[in-house]
Amino acid sequence: MGLTILGLSGALSHDPSAALYIDGKLIAAVEEERFVRDKHAKNRMPYESAKFCLEQAGITPAQVDIVTIPFAPISLFGSKARWHYAKRYWYAPDRSLDALLTGNRRFKRYRKKILWCLEQLGFDAKKVRLEPVEHHLAHASSAYHCSGFTEKTAIMGIDGKGEYATTFFGYGENGKIHKIKEFYDPDSLGGLYGALTEYLGFEMLDGEFKVMGMAPYGDAAKYDFSRLAKFEKGELIINTDYANVIGFRRYKDKGKGYYFSPKLIEWLGPKREGDIADDPYVHYAASMQALFERLALEMMDYYLGDILRETGRLAFAGGCALNVKLNQRIIARPEVKELFVQPASGDAGTAVGAASYISVQNGVPVEKMEHVYLGPAYSNEDIIAACARHPNKPEWEKIDDVPQEIAKVLVEGNPVAWFQGRMEFGPRALGGRSIIGCPSVKGVADRINEQIKFRERWRPFCPSMLDTVAEKMLSVDHPSPFMTFTFDVNDEWKRRVHEVVHEDGTARAQVLKREYNPRYYDLMKELEVMTGNGVVLNTSLNRRGEPMVCSPTDALNMFFGSDLQFLIMEDILVMKARNGGS
Repeated sequence: MGLTILGLSGALSHDPSAALYIDGKLIAAVEEERFVRDKHAKNRMPYESAKFCLEQAGITPAQVDIVTIPFAPISLFGSKARWHYAKRYWYAPDRSLDALLTGNRRFKRYRKKILWCLEQLGFDAKKVRLEPVEHHLAHASSAYHCSGFTEKTAIMGIDGKGEYATTFFGYGENGKIHKIKEFYDPDSLGGLYGALTEYLGFEMLDGEFKVMGMAPYGDAAKYDFSRLAKFEKGELIINTDYANVIGFRRYKDKGKGYYFSPKLIEWLGPKREGDIADDPYVHYAASMQALFERLALEMMDYYLGDILRETGRLAFAGGCALNVKLNQRIIARPEVKELFVQPASGDAGTAVGAASYISVQNGVPVEKMEHVYLGPAYSNEDIIAACARHPNKPEWEKIDDVPQEIAKVLVEGNPVAWFQGRMEFGPRALGGRSIIGCPSVKGVADRINEQIKFRERWRPFCPSMLDTVAEKMLSVDHPSPFMTFTFDVNDEWKRRVHEVVHEDGTARAQVLKREYNPRYYDLMKELEVMTGNGVVLNTSLNRRGEPMVCSPTDALNMFFGSDLQFLIMEDILVMKARNGGS
């Protein structure tokens, strides 16, 4: 066995994960939340996820050459980062001084926790080779090294913040990453979007995509958000009178401090509460999305425009790379030939990023990321055993032709819980752990929302489609294996698959090649035979507020805790109707 590298993320108290490379091949990658059943697994270490990666590879801790983490010490004199933080947060002198005097305390604390976690896994803490990688370099590596791009590639990273950096611009050439520019906290476009996410009544680091889903219902022209941030002379400046605030500038309510100030409330009115997306909040969401897109594109043009005009390749990661509307605007740029968005672009993906970076540093290039089926899989025997143990005593039957049988159930208007193969890495269900529906059946999306997902009515559902369908249905021909882009849907298809087209006429599409998920592909082929459309409605297999399902027991718990009637796990079909509708 050659070079074995285990990447562990979780430095920033949320989204811990693990990823394992052996000789440049990504053997496994998985989020801790899926095992511990706690969304985002806050303040946990990636214990279960690391354990799974080792088991999947069939190796012991002693066979791991390097463990790497996406969080590094930042020098006081080798970087402007800590000085910038201290200066911009002058109004909270305790934090400013802390950044200057003990600015790597978080790193030391994290390193200590990781070493403890490794000991629990059976590593020898005295012998383990632990290599830190700067957070944004890990994001950059996860995008560039996994993209498969061989020519010079522009690299962009935008998120809340890492150690101190919030934004990264650079390029990759011959496997090496070159940094052009970084911005530092509090000047963070991701942080600003997160602060407005909180104001709009959602949780930061969780609800940003809900704001993005709400935006098409509003009118961005109704409110001018330009006072919140500006990009001029090559610098991003967030207005910390309103957002990205700390200390006494925070708006506080019921003992909780927010990342916006009372001044934002004075300007825009009370913080949104409840589930209804109404006036003026839909317009605020639209205005925030518009400002975000404008500034991100201005920054991209300023720092990466020349490289993009030269080669047309862009690799993008960081939590903000999951903003599919921004990605649609980037693809529309004439100078951009291809955009690669690392599918687990948030902090969970930095486990892959740190490990891929260290692999390349050690002379072993990593393979292109073609799919994200990198988690656990379960056999029919495992599934039957889980049914036998389950308190609801599900009745099951083994079926022969899963794609054909399930396509019939879908065409009759039923949503189906679809559990097949290895679980996906990253936030998108891509036909491993999905709830699926027939997108031409009127009302199926509302039915899934009300009865199963228990989530906001205005959240869109997405299509998975055959690669042969994409060129007819979508207005742009661009690879989209991971649901990281939206596309305008051609008019005829808006009518044909109305359940997966959002308010603004777009769809966040997964375009599937058969080799990466044959059974899911064949299901869509059956739907094409029956309905004329090789498209399926796809949303993640979970209930609101829960992580995506991992094991058969998780699937059964979710199934019996919702109004779903059909659950197919590998070849095993569970139906409620036979259980008296229990």
